Amino acid sequence: MRILFDNLDWQPPPHWQKITTIEMHTGGEPLRVYTSGLPPIKGETVLEKRRYFREHYDHIRKGTLWEPRGHADMYGAIITPSTDADLDVFFLHNEGYSTMCGHAIIALTKLVFETGLVPKDGENPRVTFNVPAGKVSAQATIANGQVRESSFRNVPSFLYLQDQQVDVPEIGTVRFDVAYGGAFYAFVEAEPLRLSLTANDYSRLIDYGRRIKNSIAQSFSIKHPFEDDLSFLYGTIFTGPAFESGHHSRNVCIFAEGEVDRSPTGTGVSARAALHHAKGELQLNEKITIESIVGSLMTVQAVEVTKFGPYDAVIPEVIGTASITGRNEFYFDPEDPFREGFILR
Repeated sequence: MRILFDNLDWQPPPHWQKITTIEMHTGGEPLRVYTSGLPPIKGETVLEKRRYFREHYDHIRKGTLWEPRGHADMYGAIITPSTDADLDVFFLHNEGYSTMCGHAIIALTKLVFETGLVPKDGENPRVTFNVPAGKVSAQATIANGQVRESSFRNVPSFLYLQDQQVDVPEIGTVRFDVAYGGAFYAFVEAEPLRLSLTANDYSRLIDYGRRIKNSIAQSFSIKHPFEDDLSFLYGTIFTGPAFESGHHSRNVCIFAEGEVDRSPTGTGVSARAALHHAKGELQLNEKITIESIVGSLMTVQAVEVTKFGPYDAVIPEVIGTASITGRNEFYFDPEDPFREGFILR
Protein backbone atom coordinates (compact mmCIF):
# COMPACT_ATOMS: atom_id res chain seq x y z
CA MET A 1 0.00 0.00 0.00
CA ARG A 2 2.86 2.38 0.82
CA ILE A 3 4.43 1.74 -2.59
CA LEU A 4 1.15 2.48 -4.34
CA PHE A 5 0.02 5.64 -2.57
CA ASP A 6 2.99 7.40 -0.94
CA ASN A 7 3.49 9.63 -3.97
CA LEU A 8 -0.13 10.04 -4.95
CA ASP A 9 -0.62 13.68 -5.97
CA TRP A 10 -4.07 13.47 -7.61
CA GLN A 11 -6.35 16.43 -6.98
CA PRO A 12 -10.00 16.79 -8.02
CA PRO A 13 -10.71 19.17 -10.90
CA PRO A 14 -11.12 22.75 -9.66
CA HIS A 15 -14.77 22.97 -10.79
CA TRP A 16 -15.80 20.11 -8.46
CA GLN A 17 -17.29 21.17 -5.14
CA LYS A 18 -15.36 19.88 -2.12
CA ILE A 19 -16.86 19.63 1.37
CA THR A 20 -14.82 18.52 4.37
CA THR A 21 -16.12 17.08 7.63
CA ILE A 22 -15.05 15.73 11.00
CA GLU A 23 -16.73 12.45 11.91
CA MET A 24 -17.88 11.67 15.45
CA HIS A 25 -20.29 9.52 17.40
CA THR A 26 -22.09 9.71 20.73
CA GLY A 27 -23.02 6.33 22.12
CA GLY A 28 -22.74 4.90 18.61
CA GLU A 29 -24.95 7.56 16.99
CA PRO A 30 -23.03 9.26 14.14
CA LEU A 31 -22.40 12.97 13.77
CA ARG A 32 -20.95 14.53 10.62
CA VAL A 33 -19.69 18.05 11.39
CA TYR A 34 -19.10 20.29 8.35
CA THR A 35 -15.75 22.09 8.48
CA SER A 36 -15.31 23.67 5.02
CA GLY A 37 -16.79 23.97 1.54
CA LEU A 38 -20.29 25.16 2.42
CA PRO A 39 -21.62 28.23 0.59
CA PRO A 40 -22.56 31.34 2.62
CA ILE A 41 -25.51 30.79 4.97
CA LYS A 42 -27.56 33.96 5.44
CA GLY A 43 -29.55 34.84 8.55
CA GLU A 44 -29.19 36.49 11.94
CA THR A 45 -30.77 33.80 14.11
CA VAL A 46 -30.19 30.07 13.99
CA LEU A 47 -33.78 29.55 12.81
CA GLU A 48 -33.20 31.99 9.95
CA LYS A 49 -29.96 30.20 9.03
CA ARG A 50 -31.63 26.80 9.12
CA ARG A 51 -34.49 28.09 6.98
CA TYR A 52 -32.08 29.62 4.44
CA PHE A 53 -30.06 26.42 4.21
CA ARG A 54 -33.22 24.35 3.77
CA GLU A 55 -34.50 26.62 0.99
CA HIS A 56 -31.21 27.02 -0.91
CA TYR A 57 -28.86 24.15 -0.07
CA ASP A 58 -30.97 21.13 0.73
CA HIS A 59 -29.12 19.27 -2.04
CA ILE A 60 -26.02 19.44 0.19
CA ARG A 61 -27.87 17.73 3.03
CA LYS A 62 -28.96 14.96 0.67
CA GLY A 63 -25.60 14.68 -1.07
CA THR A 64 -23.60 14.35 2.15
CA LEU A 65 -26.00 12.36 4.35
CA TRP A 66 -27.69 10.05 1.83
CA GLU A 67 -25.97 7.30 -0.11
CA PRO A 68 -23.42 6.95 -1.61
CA ARG A 69 -21.60 9.31 0.81
CA GLY A 70 -23.77 8.50 3.81
CA HIS A 71 -26.67 6.22 4.70
CA ALA A 72 -30.27 6.34 5.93
CA ASP A 73 -29.20 6.73 9.58
CA MET A 74 -26.53 9.42 9.09
CA TYR A 75 -26.78 12.68 11.02
CA GLY A 76 -25.11 16.06 10.59
CA ALA A 77 -24.43 19.39 12.32
CA ILE A 78 -23.61 22.78 10.83
CA ILE A 79 -21.82 25.25 13.12
CA THR A 80 -21.84 29.00 12.43
CA PRO A 81 -20.73 32.10 14.36
CA SER A 82 -23.19 33.54 16.88
CA THR A 83 -24.01 37.01 18.11
CA ASP A 84 -25.15 36.01 21.62
CA ALA A 85 -23.70 32.52 22.24
CA ASP A 86 -20.39 30.83 21.59
CA LEU A 87 -21.79 29.17 18.47
CA ASP A 88 -24.99 28.72 16.49
CA VAL A 89 -25.70 25.16 15.34
CA PHE A 90 -28.46 23.39 13.45
CA PHE A 91 -28.91 19.73 12.66
CA LEU A 92 -29.53 17.60 9.56
CA HIS A 93 -30.96 14.10 9.11
CA ASN A 94 -32.40 11.85 6.42
CA GLU A 95 -35.76 13.64 6.29
CA GLY A 96 -34.75 17.23 6.95
CA TYR A 97 -33.82 19.34 9.96
CA SER A 98 -34.02 18.75 13.72
CA THR A 99 -35.15 21.28 16.30
CA MET A 100 -32.58 20.15 18.88
CA CYS A 101 -30.14 17.25 19.21
CA GLY A 102 -28.63 16.11 22.49
CA HIS A 103 -26.20 13.57 21.09
CA ALA A 104 -24.83 16.29 18.79
CA ILE A 105 -24.38 18.76 21.67
CA ILE A 106 -22.46 16.11 23.65
CA ALA A 107 -20.22 15.46 20.63
CA LEU A 108 -19.77 19.13 19.73
CA THR A 109 -18.77 19.97 23.30
CA LYS A 110 -15.92 17.49 22.96
CA LEU A 111 -15.03 18.80 19.50
CA VAL A 112 -14.87 22.51 20.28
CA PHE A 113 -12.59 22.06 23.29
CA GLU A 114 -10.31 19.37 21.90
CA THR A 115 -9.76 21.26 18.64
CA GLY A 116 -9.44 24.69 20.29
CA LEU A 117 -12.47 26.11 18.48
CA VAL A 118 -13.55 27.39 21.90
CA PRO A 119 -10.75 28.08 24.43
CA LYS A 120 -10.55 25.76 27.44
CA ASP A 121 -10.99 27.38 30.85
CA GLY A 122 -10.02 24.95 33.59
CA GLU A 123 -11.02 21.30 33.86
CA ASN A 124 -14.75 21.96 33.48
CA PRO A 125 -15.08 24.57 30.71
CA ARG A 126 -18.49 25.69 29.50
CA VAL A 127 -19.83 26.49 26.04
CA THR A 128 -23.18 27.84 24.88
CA PHE A 129 -24.97 26.91 21.67
CA ASN A 130 -27.94 28.54 20.04
CA VAL A 131 -30.03 25.73 18.56
CA PRO A 132 -33.41 25.97 16.79
CA ALA A 133 -35.19 25.13 20.07
CA GLY A 134 -33.37 27.80 22.13
CA LYS A 135 -30.08 28.30 23.97
CA VAL A 136 -28.25 25.33 25.45
CA SER A 137 -25.38 25.46 27.95
CA ALA A 138 -22.88 22.59 27.93
CA GLN A 139 -19.93 21.63 30.09
CA ALA A 140 -16.96 19.33 29.58
CA THR A 141 -15.02 17.22 32.04
CA ILE A 142 -11.38 17.32 30.92
CA ALA A 143 -8.54 15.04 32.03
CA ASN A 144 -5.09 14.95 30.43
CA GLY A 145 -6.24 17.39 27.76
CA GLN A 146 -9.15 15.24 26.58
CA VAL A 147 -12.88 15.59 27.13
CA ARG A 148 -13.91 12.50 29.08
CA GLU A 149 -17.62 13.32 29.21
CA SER A 150 -19.96 16.14 28.27
CA SER A 151 -23.13 17.40 29.88
CA PHE A 152 -25.68 19.96 28.84
CA ARG A 153 -28.66 21.74 30.33
CA ASN A 154 -31.44 21.52 27.84
CA VAL A 155 -34.28 23.83 26.95
CA PRO A 156 -37.44 23.68 29.14
CA SER A 157 -39.03 20.26 28.71
CA PHE A 158 -42.60 19.29 29.49
CA LEU A 159 -45.32 16.64 29.30
CA TYR A 160 -47.65 17.51 26.42
CA LEU A 161 -50.19 14.65 26.19
CA GLN A 162 -50.74 12.02 28.88
CA ASP A 163 -52.32 8.56 28.73
CA GLN A 164 -53.74 8.87 25.23
CA GLN A 165 -54.52 6.16 22.72
CA VAL A 166 -54.63 5.97 18.94
CA ASP A 167 -55.68 3.34 16.41
CA VAL A 168 -52.73 2.42 14.19
CA PRO A 169 -53.25 0.51 10.92
CA GLU A 170 -52.02 -3.11 11.11
CA ILE A 171 -51.04 -2.66 14.78
CA GLY A 172 -54.25 -1.81 16.65
CA THR A 173 -54.85 0.48 19.60
CA VAL A 174 -51.66 1.98 21.02
CA ARG A 175 -51.38 3.84 24.32
CA PHE A 176 -48.90 6.71 24.45
CA ASP A 177 -47.70 9.93 26.05
CA VAL A 178 -46.18 12.88 24.21
CA ALA A 179 -43.43 14.93 25.84
CA TYR A 180 -41.10 17.67 24.63
CA GLY A 181 -37.35 17.77 25.29
CA GLY A 182 -36.28 20.07 22.46
CA ALA A 183 -38.45 18.02 20.09
CA PHE A 184 -41.79 16.28 20.53
CA TYR A 185 -41.77 12.49 21.00
CA ALA A 186 -44.48 9.88 21.46
CA PHE A 187 -43.57 7.44 24.24
CA VAL A 188 -44.87 3.90 23.90
CA GLU A 189 -44.20 0.82 26.02
CA ALA A 190 -42.60 -1.89 23.89
CA GLU A 191 -43.84 -4.98 25.77
CA PRO A 192 -47.59 -4.68 24.93
CA LEU A 193 -46.58 -4.55 21.23
CA ARG A 194 -44.28 -7.57 21.66
CA LEU A 195 -41.26 -5.56 20.57
CA SER A 196 -37.78 -6.21 21.90
CA LEU A 197 -35.50 -3.23 22.33
CA THR A 198 -32.62 -4.94 20.54
CA ALA A 199 -31.17 -5.10 17.05
CA ASN A 200 -33.14 -8.32 16.51
CA ASP A 201 -36.29 -6.21 16.12
CA TYR A 202 -34.59 -3.41 14.18
CA SER A 203 -36.92 -3.55 11.16
CA ARG A 204 -40.10 -3.94 13.23
CA LEU A 205 -39.10 -1.03 15.46
CA ILE A 206 -38.73 1.17 12.38
CA ASP A 207 -42.04 0.00 10.92
CA TYR A 208 -44.00 0.39 14.16
CA GLY A 209 -42.32 3.69 15.00
CA ARG A 210 -43.25 5.23 11.66
CA ARG A 211 -46.82 3.94 11.77
CA ILE A 212 -47.41 5.19 15.30
CA LYS A 213 -45.84 8.58 14.62
CA ASN A 214 -47.94 9.10 11.49
CA SER A 215 -51.18 8.03 13.19
CA ILE A 216 -50.63 10.36 16.16
CA ALA A 217 -49.66 13.26 13.89
CA GLN A 218 -52.87 12.78 11.90
CA SER A 219 -55.10 12.51 14.98
CA PHE A 220 -53.60 15.00 17.46
CA SER A 221 -52.45 18.59 17.22
CA ILE A 222 -48.78 19.08 18.13
CA LYS A 223 -48.19 22.73 18.95
CA HIS A 224 -45.08 24.35 20.37
CA PRO A 225 -46.04 27.27 22.66
CA PHE A 226 -43.86 29.80 20.80
CA GLU A 227 -42.46 28.53 17.47
CA ASP A 228 -44.45 27.14 14.54
CA ASP A 229 -41.20 25.70 13.11
CA LEU A 230 -41.02 23.38 16.14
CA SER A 231 -44.67 22.27 16.05
CA PHE A 232 -44.43 18.70 14.81
CA LEU A 233 -44.01 15.18 16.16
CA TYR A 234 -40.38 14.22 15.61
CA GLY A 235 -40.38 10.57 16.57
CA THR A 236 -41.58 7.56 18.53
CA ILE A 237 -39.62 6.29 21.54
CA PHE A 238 -40.23 2.73 22.69
CA THR A 239 -39.49 2.10 26.37
CA GLY A 240 -38.88 -0.98 28.47
CA PRO A 241 -36.87 -2.44 31.36
CA ALA A 242 -33.11 -1.98 31.52
CA PHE A 243 -30.90 -4.90 30.56
CA GLU A 244 -28.24 -4.12 33.20
CA SER A 245 -28.81 -3.76 36.93
CA GLY A 246 -28.49 -0.23 38.28
CA HIS A 247 -29.93 1.35 35.14
CA HIS A 248 -33.39 2.87 35.04
CA SER A 249 -34.64 1.60 31.68
CA ARG A 250 -33.91 1.14 27.99
CA ASN A 251 -35.41 3.08 25.10
CA VAL A 252 -35.20 3.07 21.31
CA CYS A 253 -35.96 6.23 19.35
CA ILE A 254 -37.32 6.06 15.79
CA PHE A 255 -37.19 9.59 14.36
CA ALA A 256 -37.34 11.52 11.08
CA GLU A 257 -37.93 9.09 8.18
CA GLY A 258 -37.41 5.89 10.14
CA GLU A 259 -33.96 6.68 11.52
CA VAL A 260 -32.92 4.58 14.52
CA ASP A 261 -30.93 6.42 17.16
CA ARG A 262 -28.01 4.31 18.33
CA SER A 263 -27.70 6.45 21.46
CA PRO A 264 -30.38 6.81 24.15
CA THR A 265 -31.29 10.17 22.49
CA GLY A 266 -30.40 13.36 24.37
CA THR A 267 -33.65 15.17 23.62
CA GLY A 268 -35.54 11.93 24.21
CA VAL A 269 -34.16 11.36 27.71
CA SER A 270 -34.81 15.06 28.40
CA ALA A 271 -38.45 14.53 27.46
CA ARG A 272 -38.52 11.39 29.62
CA ALA A 273 -37.25 13.38 32.60
CA ALA A 274 -40.12 15.83 32.07
CA LEU A 275 -42.64 13.01 31.64
CA HIS A 276 -41.54 11.08 34.74
CA HIS A 277 -41.33 14.24 36.85
CA ALA A 278 -44.85 15.28 35.81
CA LYS A 279 -46.16 11.83 36.77
CA GLY A 280 -44.43 11.93 40.18
CA GLU A 281 -41.99 9.18 39.18
CA LEU A 282 -38.80 11.30 39.23
CA GLN A 283 -37.78 13.72 41.93
CA LEU A 284 -35.83 16.90 41.29
CA ASN A 285 -32.07 16.18 41.07
CA GLU A 286 -32.68 12.41 40.96
CA LYS A 287 -30.40 10.89 38.31
CA ILE A 288 -31.47 8.01 36.09
CA THR A 289 -29.36 6.16 33.52
CA ILE A 290 -31.02 5.02 30.29
CA GLU A 291 -29.73 2.44 27.82
CA SER A 292 -29.90 2.52 24.02
CA ILE A 293 -30.47 -0.21 21.44
CA VAL A 294 -26.70 -0.90 21.41
CA GLY A 295 -26.31 -0.63 25.19
CA SER A 296 -24.75 2.85 25.27
CA LEU A 297 -25.78 5.11 28.15
CA MET A 298 -26.96 8.61 28.98
CA THR A 299 -27.71 9.91 32.45
CA VAL A 300 -30.41 12.53 32.96
CA GLN A 301 -31.89 14.49 35.84
CA ALA A 302 -34.36 17.34 36.22
CA VAL A 303 -32.39 20.12 37.91
CA GLU A 304 -34.96 22.92 37.95
CA VAL A 305 -38.69 23.50 37.60
CA THR A 306 -39.99 26.34 35.47
CA LYS A 307 -42.92 27.48 33.33
CA PHE A 308 -42.78 27.32 29.55
CA GLY A 309 -45.79 29.11 28.14
CA PRO A 310 -48.78 27.36 29.72
CA TYR A 311 -46.79 24.24 30.67
CA ASP A 312 -45.17 23.17 33.91
CA ALA A 313 -41.66 22.29 32.74
CA VAL A 314 -38.28 21.15 33.98
CA ILE A 315 -34.72 21.92 32.93
CA PRO A 316 -33.05 18.56 32.22
CA GLU A 317 -29.34 17.94 32.50
CA VAL A 318 -27.97 15.15 30.30
CA ILE A 319 -24.55 13.46 30.56
CA GLY A 320 -22.90 11.33 27.87
CA THR A 321 -19.65 10.54 26.07
CA ALA A 322 -18.51 11.03 22.48
CA SER A 323 -15.59 10.05 20.25
CA ILE A 324 -13.90 11.53 17.18
CA THR A 325 -13.59 8.88 14.47
CA GLY A 326 -12.06 10.60 11.45
CA ARG A 327 -12.16 13.21 8.71
CA ASN A 328 -13.70 13.17 5.25
CA GLU A 329 -13.30 15.05 1.97
CA PHE A 330 -16.35 14.72 -0.23
CA TYR A 331 -16.18 15.59 -3.93
CA PHE A 332 -19.16 16.53 -6.11
CA ASP A 333 -18.54 15.87 -9.79
CA PRO A 334 -21.18 17.84 -11.77
CA GLU A 335 -21.46 14.87 -14.11
CA ASP A 336 -22.07 12.34 -11.34
CA PRO A 337 -25.70 11.19 -11.71
CA PHE A 338 -25.86 10.55 -7.93
CA ARG A 339 -24.15 13.75 -6.77
CA GLU A 340 -27.32 14.68 -4.79
CA GLY A 341 -27.58 11.24 -3.27
CA PHE A 342 -30.37 8.74 -2.83
CA ILE A 343 -31.93 7.03 0.15
CA LEU A 344 -32.95 3.42 0.67
CA ARG A 345 -34.98 2.67 3.78
